[in-house]
Amino acid sequence: MTDVQFTLFDTAIGRCGIAWADRGIIAVQLPQPDEKQTRVRIKQRHADIVEAAPPPAVQAAIDGIVELMTGKPVDLLDIDLDLTDVPEFNRNVYAIARQIPPGATLTYGDIAKKLGGVELSRNVGQAMGQNPCPVIVPCHRVLAAGGKPGGFSANGGVETKLKMLAIEGAYVNHTPSLFD
Repeated sequence: MTDVQFTLFDTAIGRCGIAWADRGIIAVQLPQPDEKQTRVRIKQRHADIVEAAPPPAVQAAIDGIVELMTGKPVDLLDIDLDLTDVPEFNRNVYAIARQIPPGATLTYGDIAKKLGGVELSRNVGQAMGQNPCPVIVPCHRVLAAGGKPGGFSANGGVETKLKMLAIEGAYVNHTPSLFD
C-alpha cells in the first residue's frame, strides 16, 4: 500500500478519525474515550501512518459523515473506498450495507439472503465486526433477527449503535435488559 495518512475530526458522537491512501478511504475510526486513544487506535491499525490535512475528496467524506451524524439524511455512496486488503466476502457484504439509506435497517439475515442464503448470517455478522469504514459502510444499520440491535464492536458497544440509529431516525426493537 502507498502512503497512508489520517486526520481526526469532530462529530455529534465524538472525535473520529479517517485514514486514506491514493485509491480512497481505507478506515474510519469511531470515537474512543478520548482523542489520544482515537489517535492511538488508528495508528495501531496502519503501520507508518502519518497525520495530515485531508485532500478535497477526503474532506468531502468528512463533511458527509459530520452532516449524517447531525441527523441529515446524507448519502455517502459516492465516497471512494480502498478495500483491496479486505476479503471478497466482506467487500460483498459492505456493498449491500452501503445501499441501506439513513433511517432504514436490514438484518444480518437480509444481507445473507442477498448473498445466497440465510445460513450466511453469522458470516455477515463477522464481516460487520471487521468493517474498517464504519459510517461510510453503515454497519450500525444492520440488526440482528427480529430487529434487535445485535452487537457493535465500536467503543460504547450497542449504546453507540443505538445512538447513531436514533440520530438517523431509525426504529430499533430494543428493550434494555438489566445489563444494558
